[in-house]
Order: sequence, then structure tokens, then C-alpha cells
Amino acid sequence: MRRAGAEKAGHAVNRRALLLGAAALGVSVLIPACGTEKKPLMGPPPVPPPTSPTPLTEAVTVQKMRSAARNRDVNLVIIAPDGVSRVGLPVCVALHGRGADARTFLDLGVQNALNQVVAAGLPGFAVAAVDGDNYWVDVGKGDDPQRMLTDELPGWLAQRQLRPPSAMFGISMGGFGALRYARDHKDLKAVAVASAALFVSWPDAKSRKVFADRAQWEANEPLLHAGELSASSTGVWCGTSDPFAGADRKLIKALDPAVAKMSPGEHNEDYWRGILPEAMKFVGERIG
Repeated sequence: MRRAGAEKAGHAVNRRALLLGAAALGVSVLIPACGTEKKPLMGPPPVPPPTSPTPLTEAVTVQKMRSAARNRDVNLVIIAPDGVSRVGLPVCVALHGRGADARTFLDLGVQNALNQVVAAGLPGFAVAAVDGDNYWVDVGKGDDPQRMLTDELPGWLAQRQLRPPSAMFGISMGGFGALRYARDHKDLKAVAVASAALFVSWPDAKSRKVFADRAQWEANEPLLHAGELSASSTGVWCGTSDPFAGADRKLIKALDPAVAKMSPGEHNEDYWRGILPEAMKFVGERIG
């Protein structure tokens, strides 16, 4: 079973690499040796970003953007529902798991879920995904995903005549990052997390070899700052066989979120595909 951004036993189970369309941009893609060859993700090839505010002409686009905050080029994937005007759509930002990238969301049925939201009579919205790392926080490596989300992403969306982010959806490591972002952006209308990679202790967090020290982890760990989150705008989904089930139950107990669903499932794509329509409906009910 392929797993996108899955974490287990303290390491990434799968690493995604951007292959499709790289030659068209003259981009070299390096694939770390992982023991098995990985298939490229599906989706359209990257296209050049707009040079002036320009509405999206396709429902699904992949573009390369230079992030000063991350000191590298990142994928910007935008997915919108079919049959609606894409000008001025509200935006839910999707944060991927460890070892994956933004193109992960092309494989998880996001557009189908967005179409279901519109079919149910809810306002349409777009999902925007970007590449991140290090639990989506600044861990002192000259790579600050939170600053990218706060300072750069709104401008990238404005170039495409989309609204600034008003909702977050995070999977695994992305759940950690979405909750961290929500602490500093209390105007968010919805925050949905699936299989959030949270840590109940410093030894557990330290084993990931991401945080420089205990103080840095404590400053960012969502479980230690649940009081700064909005219960009414947060939804939590996790599989009962997920290695982070215990930590996510602690989040549910501390926060009492609007949706708290522990259901059969593991830390893998099958589970995330299964809960995605419900998570997008949760966002759609709040984002309009």
C-alpha cells in the first residue's frame, strides 16, 4: 500500500518526488534512495506562474514558486471544483505529511470532494497546497514554512484572483502545521486535521530529529497550546489503529472540537481518502 506522508515508528514511510513535468521547466529532480522506485504522482504538468493578476483557467493547476522564506522553489497546487467561477473563491490551505509534497493532494480525491461540497448546496472554495517540511515550523535551518504561509502564500493566491487563506486542512505532519498556523491566525473559519502527528512527550518529539531542543518543541507543540485554538472551528479525524491515535485523543479531550471522529483506519491514504469528503464538507459549511 502506498502511503503519502505517512509516519510510523519515528520515520517517514514514503517520500514523494516531483517528476511529472520537471523536464518542461528545466528542473532537475533528485530522488533519494529509498529501496524501491517510486511512481510519479498524477496531475497536470507545471505551468509558468502569472506575471500579473490572472484568474485560473483550469480547475487544477501546478506551478513552481520561489519561496524566500523556505529558500527554495516549492510546488503550488491549486484545486477548484468544476462548474464554478474561480474568481474570488475562498481558499482552504492543505498541508501534506512528512516525506510528501503538495502534489500528494492530486492523488487523494480532493476535487471530487470539492464537487460534492458544491452539489450539496454549499459555497465552492479552492484548495491550495504548497511544499513544507520540519513539521511546518521554523526549526532554525533557514527554512521557515510558517513564514511562507503567512507572508508569501496570500500574494501567490492574489496573483490568481483568489482570496487569502481562511481555512486549513492538514494530514499527519500537516496537521501539526495547521494547528500551529491556527494559533497565530485566529480569524480562520475552519481547521480540519487528519491523523495529526502530535507528540505527548519530549522523548517522542526528539525521536523525529527535527526540533533543535525541548524548548523549541514546547513552543510549537499543539497539545501544549490547545487553549489557543478555537474549538468551534476545529475538526479532528483519526484512525483507531493510527500510531498517533493516543495523541489525537488527548487533543480531542483538551479542545473538545466541533467534530471529533475516531473511526477504524490506519495512518495511510485509504483512511485519508475515506474521511476527505467529510473534512471538506466541514470546511465548506464554515468558509462561505
